[in-house]
Amino acid sequence: MRKHHPDNERIKRKYLVFQKEARQQSEATIDSIAKSLSRFEEYTRWKSFKRFHFEQAVAFKRHLTTQNNARTGKSLSKSTVSIALNHIKKFFEWLSQQPGYKSRLNYSDAEYFNLSEKDTRIATTKRPVPVPTIEQIKHVLRSMPIDNNIELRNRALVAFTLLTGARDRAIASMSLKHVNLAENFVFQDAREVATKFSKTFTTYFFPVGEDIHKIVTEWVIYLQEKLLWGNEDPLFPATNVDISIQSQFEANGLKREHWRTANPIRDIFKQAFESAGLRYFNPHSFRNTLVQLGEQTCTTPEQFKAWSQNLGHDNVMTTFTSYGEVAQSRQAEILQTILVSNNNDGQEKLARSIHRMIQEYNAT
Repeated sequence: MRKHHPDNERIKRKYLVFQKEARQQSEATIDSIAKSLSRFEEYTRWKSFKRFHFEQAVAFKRHLTTQNNARTGKSLSKSTVSIALNHIKKFFEWLSQQPGYKSRLNYSDAEYFNLSEKDTRIATTKRPVPVPTIEQIKHVLRSMPIDNNIELRNRALVAFTLLTGARDRAIASMSLKHVNLAENFVFQDAREVATKFSKTFTTYFFPVGEDIHKIVTEWVIYLQEKLLWGNEDPLFPATNVDISIQSQFEANGLKREHWRTANPIRDIFKQAFESAGLRYFNPHSFRNTLVQLGEQTCTTPEQFKAWSQNLGHDNVMTTFTSYGEVAQSRQAEILQTILVSNNNDGQEKLARSIHRMIQEYNAT
């Protein structure tokens, strides 16, 4: 039995190019769309999209609720189902406007991919996301061995992520020239660094402690003065792998090349946290840590705006809505403090400004 349809493959390719070039979607989103479409095609046994009928959408929704996650073995979450159905819905809305499909598909039939209001609420409900504390991260750094240059790199990598809040894909693509130790910043140049939305911006080192700053500084100096690496060389080089006497692959120092993906970075984080006796926190969670630190440190709207820009956010509301959830225990402390004392003019001004921004954001 065939496992693809030539017409489907051609129109899918056109749609994915449209999403990438016209909609400016990331590679991760493109992969997610392609996976969702393949899941639908497999269910319909690779029937031509020209034969789409709304009953297929209804049946496919039921089908997804019976499927299990390949990694966990558990039923697909409502969030996963919602994302997949939304990808497919948008595809058929677009498809119904394309030559050769207009006369066969109804734009409104894509609505049948919608989840019920109840399931949509469940899928889109924000749940508390565990965030590592500064103390936990420093504990991990103290626990990490530094007996060779691979271990030195790994420790500096964790410290650098906290110092800058940079995303793992950006870190994997950075070179030594992007770090300015004299002025304490990292220039995330989208022409060379894999930043989100290909945005270029400068990140000044966050005030997370001299010990973190020292680890990163010593690593950069080690690369420049001990290994004699230059500006174009990677800030965090890939591991050199050789074949041992026993004909097995083994790590053997550093390779003068960038990592091709961010997967090795996540592996280093996983091993570091588990070795320190803590649950795994991925590199992106450090951005949440920095947002929480900013909420506690900044006392004026201008300060928090600068903190937000340092994370690469144009709009401070992105920081609040995507990263700024206050931990429940901290929420209780803040409210109690407000009840007891409200004498800090700076904090009052910040609270009023935040309230106004949230109102304006909700009104748009």
